Amino acid sequence: MISPIAILVVDDEPQIRKLLRTGLSSYGYDLRLASSADEALETVARQPPDILILDINLGAGSDGLEFCRRLREWSLTPVIMLTVNDDKRTRLAALNAGADDYITKPFDMEELEARIRAVLRRSALEKSHSASGEIHSRDLLIDLIKRRVTLKGEEIHLTPTEYKLLTALATHPGKVLTFNALLEEIKGTSDAPKTEHYVRVYINTLRKKLRDDSANTTRPTYIYNEPGVGYRFADLQPVE
Repeated sequence: MISPIAILVVDDEPQIRKLLRTGLSSYGYDLRLASSADEALETVARQPPDILILDINLGAGSDGLEFCRRLREWSLTPVIMLTVNDDKRTRLAALNAGADDYITKPFDMEELEARIRAVLRRSALEKSHSASGEIHSRDLLIDLIKRRVTLKGEEIHLTPTEYKLLTALATHPGKVLTFNALLEEIKGTSDAPKTEHYVRVYINTLRKKLRDDSANTTRPTYIYNEPGVGYRFADLQPVE
């Protein structure tokens, strides 16, 4: 018998915990609840969930962002963060802390459940592609072992920084990587840019080499803009 997907809800508001337990249980999930960061960390260590839903403001001096940073020191459990603000600063803070996605209160239960499925699907794909050592996306193949990139069977020659940018994005499909996160990923390469502006320049060059639709960035093939925040890679295809 397959065990139901376990979700840990971390929120200091009893009504939100009750709402999420009732709403998400109806989809067949196994709901666990915590009202503080300390309680949540203990729960994760004792009985790791498949995914966390985390309030950005936990009250009583607790901070959802700090909790997420602490969690990321030892756990890759996916995190969806609940926020009351959907401004750029809040989105950046959530993503930089290690969240996989975020949703604004008040939220629609159907949308939240769809986001849960999307995050879990991406997490499973990341694991399967990492195990095979190859990343497939449409006509693009990235061989992580041989450090070789091909498009429609033709090898694409990338600079060290271009390769690091591509693999950083492709190993986190569907997830927004901020400019700071990308700068951290490419730190140490001989041609590494130092500012957001040069990240944009490298991404544009990378898109040209991938024959991506950089002229119409609302519908590219591989690399999507997240204005003012960073970039995300298209969802991957399952490994056959």
